[in-house]
Formats: sequence, C-alpha cells, structure tokens
Amino acid sequence: VQLQASGGGLVQAGGSLRLSCAASGRPFSIYAMAWFRQAPGKGREFVAAISLSGGATYYADSVKGRFTISRDNAKNTVSLQMNSLKPEDTAVYYCAARLTYYTQRPGDYNYWGQGTQVTVSS
Repeated sequence: VQLQASGGGLVQAGGSLRLSCAASGRPFSIYAMAWFRQAPGKGREFVAAISLSGGATYYADSVKGRFTISRDNAKNTVSLQMNSLKPEDTAVYYCAARLTYYTQRPGDYNYWGQGTQVTVSS
C-alpha cells in the first residue's frame, strides 16, 4: 500500500489542523492505521491508531482529548483532527499502516507516508 499524507502547516497555539492520509494499492480495510510524529532531535513517537473497521481508537496520553483519529474505508483515507494545539506538538507527522492489529511501535509498521510538517507557534 502507498500512503500520501497532507494537511500540515503553521498554526498558533490553541488552533486546529486536520491531517489526511490517502492510501492506494491493496484493500485499505485490511490495515490498521496510525499516526506518528517526530520532532527535531527526537525519535519517532506514537500519536494515535485506529483499528481495521474504525471501531477502536488509541491515543498517546499527550494528545488524548485533543486529537481524534478516524478512517473512511470507502475512500481509503485516514484523518487526524488536531485541536487545542500546543508548541510541543510541533513535529513531522507520518501516517503508517500494518496488517491486522495496531501497535505503538514504529518498527512494527511496514508502510509509511512521506510526512507532513506541523508547526505550532506560541
């Protein structure tokens, strides 16, 4: 599966952004999908994940209550709605896919989008 992320940008603290990830290739519904992020000088960090059907979602504690992950299997897309953004959310955000169930470990994901920059100013 090929992944294409979009929707990043520059926003002030407290603002919102919506990231999207479009998938092509094998049937989308067989993949658990996740978003990770990587800030300068840091490792890749789990942000959120969603199950194959979209019935279950998982979040890092740092974004719980502010971010919402969703998917549309008919349109082969997964989205990340980010509200109440903070400067510490600044990072390159990546969508990722793996067969069957989700994990929080970046190394478990086989497919990655190219990343989209999110910058939150204070």
